[in-house]
Amino acid sequence: MAIRPGPVLTSAYRVVLRLGVENRPGRFADVARVIGEQGGSLGVIDLVESTPTVMVREVTVDMPDEQSAARLASALQGLDGVDVLGVSDAAFRLHEGGKVEMRGRISVRTKEDLSLVYTPAVARVSSAIAADPTKAWTLTMRGNCVAIVSNGSAVLGLGDIGPLGALPVMEGKSLLFRDLAGISAFPLVIEARAADEIVDTVARIAPTFGGINLEDIAAPTCFEVERRLRKRLDIPVFHDDQHGTAIVVHAALRNAAAVVGLALEEMKVVILGAGAAGIGTARLLHRTGIASVVVCDRRGIVGPKREDLTGEKKMLVQELGTPRDGSLADAIAGAHAFIGVSGPGLLSLEAVRTMARPRIVFALANPIPEIDPFLVEPEADIVATGRSDHPNQVNNVLAFPGFFRGLLDAGARGVSDGMELAAAEALAAVVPADHRSAEYILPSAFDPNVVPQIAKAVADAAHAEGMVR
Repeated sequence: MAIRPGPVLTSAYRVVLRLGVENRPGRFADVARVIGEQGGSLGVIDLVESTPTVMVREVTVDMPDEQSAARLASALQGLDGVDVLGVSDAAFRLHEGGKVEMRGRISVRTKEDLSLVYTPAVARVSSAIAADPTKAWTLTMRGNCVAIVSNGSAVLGLGDIGPLGALPVMEGKSLLFRDLAGISAFPLVIEARAADEIVDTVARIAPTFGGINLEDIAAPTCFEVERRLRKRLDIPVFHDDQHGTAIVVHAALRNAAAVVGLALEEMKVVILGAGAAGIGTARLLHRTGIASVVVCDRRGIVGPKREDLTGEKKMLVQELGTPRDGSLADAIAGAHAFIGVSGPGLLSLEAVRTMARPRIVFALANPIPEIDPFLVEPEADIVATGRSDHPNQVNNVLAFPGFFRGLLDAGARGVSDGMELAAAEALAAVVPADHRSAEYILPSAFDPNVVPQIAKAVADAAHAEGMVR
């Protein structure tokens, strides 16, 4: 179910048009009119070249989607006195050359610098680490370094697009680690499919890093990979699709419940989507004491009588104590909260109307949610999506920078449920109780309190659990 047309509030579909416009009064006004008619938002206008007959301009326009951008170019080409000389996607321009690069923390300007950072002085440092490997945490980048590992088998909503297709996403995540939490993070996409291959590859490169962030690895392989790496390595291993999603959803649900006056212990929650995000979220919510957590996939409730369940889903049924089978409609009737981590248009308005009051709907599929948020708002008390152009964006970027900052600051040897719960509670607390509302249950990713508050909570939990070096 597509989102209904509305004002353009995001630069995700920004295009730059190079236009040759006849140099006479009123021509550019026609250009601006067509942009508005096509649903665009006019941005920067740069003059490239001027002649007595033609003005060449580069015009930046935000559009609702790729299709509307193509329609705009066609409409402008049809204008009298206007020639479309070129169309470029601002996202592609930004990605040219990649988004990250390796830079040194210190400069080498003289022979003395060279002798200290490299040979001969570096030999003394290497020898010291060889004699006492714990010194690597202070004498190398390891103490502030994370590997972002993906095989590209489950990238965003794109599916299995392979490691090269995943690389721009991992670069973006690397950038967020640095800008939001001051962490050096390396995007590492690998040509490996089987769990054995992935585990062995990550284990072999682990000595460089203080933590491993697994990303966009398809279920059920992702579960096995994480479990085995956590047993094999003495550094934190964190699958963000599972745990990052769970942390942010839990924080959002805590604040949403507070806004509507519903205790978590009374809440009945239905999760649609039984992949990494859905299963990870279900497990964390179940551990918080929520009254009922039911997970559905495309075939209905993940229940005890299903004969088509994977091993991971069977374990989930046992953990949640799911007592029944049935359809999504059966599950959602009487529920207080719906959490969608599945696909577009899978939740009907009729199903929402069978939910108990108060109603909380988190339609998190991206870019098109399980139900149009504008359509469901009149029927629900609180609505959240995964999109930045709607209130209450639920996005992993709220969790992973601060979570890893806390792990690295504490010198954590692993990850625990207690750390994840501490992170969720800290994230929820960033929104002051007297500021919470139906449209403000989570802070912005750029709120300066998010990373330090989560980091402190995670580090404190790691120390309390004795999981530090």
